[in-house]
Parts: sequence; C-alpha cells; structure tokens
Amino acid sequence: MRYFHLLLRKRFLKEAIHHLVSMYPLHRDREQPIFSTRAHVFQIDPATKRNWIPASKHAVTVSFFYDANRNVYRIISVGGTKAIINSTISHNMTFTKTSQKFGQWADSRANTVYGLGFATEQQLHQFSERFKEVKEAARLAREKSQEKMEMNNPGLSIAAPQDLSDELQSPPVMCVNGPEDKLFRSQSADITLSSEKERIKKMLSEGSICEMNLEAELFTLQDSNAKLVAALHEANANVEQWKKQLTAYQDETERLREQVADLEAHGGHGPSDMLKDELTQSLEELEALLKAKDEEIHILQSKKSDFHEMEQEREEAIHRIQELEIRNVDLERRVQGAEQSLANALEDRDRIENEMQRVIEILDIKIFDLNDLRQSLVKLIDK
Repeated sequence: MRYFHLLLRKRFLKEAIHHLVSMYPLHRDREQPIFSTRAHVFQIDPATKRNWIPASKHAVTVSFFYDANRNVYRIISVGGTKAIINSTISHNMTFTKTSQKFGQWADSRANTVYGLGFATEQQLHQFSERFKEVKEAARLAREKSQEKMEMNNPGLSIAAPQDLSDELQSPPVMCVNGPEDKLFRSQSADITLSSEKERIKKMLSEGSICEMNLEAELFTLQDSNAKLVAALHEANANVEQWKKQLTAYQDETERLREQVADLEAHGGHGPSDMLKDELTQSLEELEALLKAKDEEIHILQSKKSDFHEMEQEREEAIHRIQELEIRNVDLERRVQGAEQSLANALEDRDRIENEMQRVIEILDIKIFDLNDLRQSLVKLIDK
C-alpha cells in the first residue's frame, strides 16, 4: 500500500514538473528552486475583496525560485494542470500572518491577494522567514540594477513606479457623506449613518475572521483524516497478512506438538533428545511470536478507535462551518438591507437639498423683485 502511494506521488510530481517546464520553457536553465513547502492555496475574491476562494482542493507544493538572468525572485505553485501561483517578489511586498497557520501577501502585478494555509505553525514561520530573506535579496538586486543603470546612463534618472499593494491589502472605503454641503447639513443623520457603517464593518470582519479560522482548522483536520485513513488501510492490510501468518504458525505449532507427542509416546525408538530440545525451542519461539502478533493486533484496533474520534471531530467542524455559512448569509442580508437604507437616506437628503436650493432661488428672485419695488417707490416719493 505504501509503495503504491509513493508511486502515485512520484507520478504526480513528474507530471507537475513536466507541466511547469512546458509552461515556462525559457526558465528551465536559469531558474533554480530555493525553498519548497506544502500548503493550501487561496486567492481573494475579486468581487468582494473580503472572502477567500480556494485555488487548490488539497495541499500543493509552494516554491521560491531565483531567475539568474533577470535577477528576480518568484513564488510558483502548480496544482493539477495549471500554475495557481506565479508571483514575482518585489521590495515592498509584505507577508502577513493572520492566524496561527494562515498567512497572506498582495501582488499588485497579478492584481490579487494570495493566502496560504499550513498544517503546522512551524511551516508558517519557516515560509515567513524565507519570504523576508527573499524580499531583502530582491531589494538588494533592485538597488544593484539601478546602480548599474545609472552607471551605464548617467544622464538618465528613472524612478521605479510604486506598487499598489496598499490598495489590495485594504478594501476600498465606501463614501457616504459625499462632498461638503454648503447649507442645511443634518448632523444627526451623518452620525447615524457613520455608526451604522461601523457596526456593519465590525460584523463583517468578525464573520470573515471566524470563517478563515474554521477553514484553516478544517483543512488541518482533512490532512489528519487522510493520513489516518492511509494508515488504517495499511494497518488493515498488515492485519490480514498477519492473520494468515498466524494461521500458518498455529498449524506449524500443532504439527510440532504432534511430533513431540509422537516422540514422547515412542520413547527410545524415536529421534534423539537433542532433536526433542530443538523442537521444544522452536515451539517456544513460535508461541512468543504469536504473542507479539496478538499485541500488534490490539494496538491496531486501538488506532481504529482514534480514527473514529478524528472522524467525529471532522464532522463537528463541518457542522460549525455550515452554521457559519448560514450566519454569513444572514449578515449579507442585513448588510444589503443597511445599504438599501443608506441609499434611501442619501436620496432623501439629495431631494431635500434640491428642494432647499429651489426655495433659495425663489427667495433670491423675490428679494430681487422687492428691491426693485422699493427703488421704484423711492423714486415715486422723490417726484
């Protein structure tokens, strides 16, 4: 069973490497892997900029590569038949740990945010430290390339464009109040709208954090479940093999016992005492071996109970995620209602402003007419 799994994994790695080489044929001779690990890959939802979309169904290999010709560092990961991560590291990128086993970074060139879920905290720490080292190396390489450019072209001074990582890391803030009002601003309405906005943001942040933690926990449980299932299958195969061996040993033991009984019955007509001692010693060794196999069978049966406990924990985690999804649906419905209320409030305020502006224009016309009437009366009195 283990040999079969190794063959499948070896075949999968060969196909992934072949696909990566076919996708990037120019990099076969100039890119070298620096560091590799396994993690679950996510990408930020481009529509909401809040939710994570899984880019891989299971843990995949994530590697740092160095391109010697272009003097750049990249993070590459292949899932199935496509590259799910192809991110060039720049000096202003930042890898952020959002939980004990989850981290993220923004790539402005790819216009997305990548997230990685690891099986252990140690793997997350190793990836974060290596990200810092590669980021520093990218910064030094960038400075050297700029110095080389300035030495080659001393009359030119070209500034590198800044990346837009801040815009990807922070979701856009919705403008509520609009431009500054000139007349009749309602302060109570602005305070109510801002407080409602902060409350909605808080609910969304709490729901997204809980969902990310539960997703990371679910993937950890899935990895543990897969390992336990493989160990259980292997143990079942070993148990069947040991049962066959046990039956053979029992048959051999019975045969030896019969031979010993025959020897004892025949007395001096049978083989020598030395042969009896050898048969007795073989019988004792077989009994000890049978006892050891029984103990191993008991150990495997206890492992089965541990597997059932892990299965129950996984079902509980799935149930919690379903409850969280229901809660997220309710939160989205409440957010939509709040957004509709905000839109209605803004429309009412714009309508009131238009009416007030129209009243002001009418008042200006009336004042102008009254001023003309006053001047006419003054002229009439003077005459």
